[in-house]
Amino acid sequence: MLYLILSIICSVTVGVLFKISRAYTSSNTQIIAFNYIFALGLCYLSFNPNIKAVGTSAPWAIYAIIGFLLPSVFLLLATSIKYMGIVKTDAAQRLSLFIPILAAWLLFGEEFNMLKIGALLVGFPALLLLLTKPSNNTENKWIYPAAVLIGFGVIDILFKQIATYTELPYTTSLFVIFGIAFLVTIVAVRYENTHEKIKITSQNIFFGGLIGIFNFGNILFYLKAHQAFAKNPSTVFAGMNMGVIIIGSLVGLFIFKEKLSKINFVGLFLALVAVILIVISQT
Repeated sequence: MLYLILSIICSVTVGVLFKISRAYTSSNTQIIAFNYIFALGLCYLSFNPNIKAVGTSAPWAIYAIIGFLLPSVFLLLATSIKYMGIVKTDAAQRLSLFIPILAAWLLFGEEFNMLKIGALLVGFPALLLLLTKPSNNTENKWIYPAAVLIGFGVIDILFKQIATYTELPYTTSLFVIFGIAFLVTIVAVRYENTHEKIKITSQNIFFGGLIGIFNFGNILFYLKAHQAFAKNPSTVFAGMNMGVIIIGSLVGLFIFKEKLSKINFVGLFLALVAVILIVISQT
């Protein structure tokens, strides 16, 4: 259980750091780039990936797509936290689990039971209620958490495809993907530096390093939690998704004083119900 709690804390902390960094930094792109430097180093030290074993038969197309999507969606995550707050962004990220479920049904022919249908029927209204703001509020940037939901959902599908490639350890594939993501962000940082004259700063390096540590910690402890609960993976799945929604909401509401309407609270409750239905459907 300790690994699961640590994974939840690391996941929420990433959002908190993005929230705090707004007051000190000028470039989320730089933060994300340095995040991958630290994540790559920790991945190498923790998993000792065998890079020499990565040959031409590896799923390079999927590696490349994930490597591009990860920093792109990470940037959307930071922007969503800026405009919509931690509560709604974390909830949208966790509701992204509906995307692979729909893909399993529509693309891979997986059986779709009544519980999953019920989860979808609850989940979509939950998202709409979560992202709703009063009609007189013109700053409702709902497109960002919606993009986070879709982005993480697609990434989840692709990571599941990577998991089926058994010729390489999953952690080696993860290291390759982090490397590609880092190269993508370096190109973006170079563009900002050349065309927008945004200089690399120590603050961006600092926050990038912290986020990289907690981002990797989230992955490491999540994998260890699955090892500890090998006979009951649904416990990890439920605990992670519900834990992030609950802890993220408490942090957003009480530490950062984010405001939610009664409709938003209903959406938050329905999001938890949807996660519970999905977990039950998979047990």
